[in-house]
Amino acid sequence: MGLPGPTEKRVARLPQERESAFALQTSRTQFIQFPPASPMIDSPQTGPMRAAAEWQIWFDGSAFPNPGRIGIGAVLRGPDGQQVDFSGQAGGGCNNEAELLALGKALELASESGARHLTVRGDSDFAVRHARGDAQTEVPHLRRLIEVTRRLLDAFDSVRLEWVPRHRNLDADRLSRAALGLPDKPALSPSSRRRR
Repeated sequence: MGLPGPTEKRVARLPQERESAFALQTSRTQFIQFPPASPMIDSPQTGPMRAAAEWQIWFDGSAFPNPGRIGIGAVLRGPDGQQVDFSGQAGGGCNNEAELLALGKALELASESGARHLTVRGDSDFAVRHARGDAQTEVPHLRRLIEVTRRLLDAFDSVRLEWVPRHRNLDADRLSRAALGLPDKPALSPSSRRRR
């Protein structure tokens, strides 16, 4: 099923990011696609109404070497077809810091975009489990990042946080590596693995 009517794609460079909870060197490109509207739900009790405006988010962080320079990436897709791609550097640290910083920045961008309902996906088991509260760490600087991330999560009406394999997170991975000047990393999909 295709989009109704013609579509127009606009690309705009946005100004340098303001100071946030995460200090970053950033570049952000916003892609807006028109006109797809949010799907309508027809209910016998309420009649036609707009479905909850859920945003889709993918995040990834890279540290090169590990520990080393940190690059973060995020892709946000809105319910009306808008898209924000983010790529930035975030100082230095380990891969777990990079993943938490990427998640935090993705949540900040979602909040700035007016999102209230999110599905957030990342390939970091550490970031997903700790942000959900399923795991804890004794590392002080990671604990602080986790606390900030949880506060950001609490600001939304609903958030579904999911772990995905790397081959389902390629765009965010590409953006995090690009922030460090690294080439794309080829992803192994389950079908490309050799059986023995």
